[in-house]
Amino acid sequence: MTFRIEPYLEFGKKAFAREATYRMEVFTNVGSILVRLYLMKMVWVALYAQNTAPAGVPLHAILTYTVIALMMSLVLEIDGTRLIRDRVREGSIATDLMKPINLPLYFFSDGFGQTLLHGVLIVPSLLLALFIVHIDVPSPLVLLAFAFSFALGYIVNFLLNFLMNTIAFWTLETFAIQLIVRWVSDVLGGQIVPLIFFPGFLQKIVLALPFAAVYSTPLLIYTGTIAPSAYPAAFASQLAWGGGFAVLATFLWRGALKRVVVQGG
Repeated sequence: MTFRIEPYLEFGKKAFAREATYRMEVFTNVGSILVRLYLMKMVWVALYAQNTAPAGVPLHAILTYTVIALMMSLVLEIDGTRLIRDRVREGSIATDLMKPINLPLYFFSDGFGQTLLHGVLIVPSLLLALFIVHIDVPSPLVLLAFAFSFALGYIVNFLLNFLMNTIAFWTLETFAIQLIVRWVSDVLGGQIVPLIFFPGFLQKIVLALPFAAVYSTPLLIYTGTIAPSAYPAAFASQLAWGGGFAVLATFLWRGALKRVVVQGG
């Protein structure tokens, strides 16, 4: 059967339109980002007033890091794969599997459609954020590398969410494990605190974890901590994690399909 991309583009468009109908939630997300940004600014200003710049990172750089991290969270906190958990619990996943579509790609398309709306929200959020914090703007080359790294991080994040939600075929509920992984990802992924602030050997460990591929690598590229000469190694690490998760997700999904067949007789 010939693969056609058009249906998945339509799935993405419908998800965008569906997400746009919740206008109050949209405004709440923007307001939440600004409140978090203001609080983070106050924390960093207070810390820097008491100590020298950790890891040689000046205050304006860490504030830039914080702003970009929060803008990224508008996109990366969207989890289209939660539909897997919901439909497994409802029992409608069996009907979905009979449809002539690639179901994992459908989940990706639905999540990407939601992501596009939140991507649009980055613009007004960033403009409003400039009233609170001044941010540094790197060169076009760095911005291009950041965008590419961000895209790779998005894929790694999707695959990680996909793996967690696919576990619902066995457990029916994944909220607890998602909450734990999300908290660990925020802390060890560099969203809240740059991983280069971690001491010695611990820094090497957290930089080697898959969570760093989601937030830390793009952010360190943006702030110039990762030099252009190190871009290939940084991209290779993200690709390696993405490829590893893709292989694991393939095997887990096949096992999940067999489980549905067994449960359905």
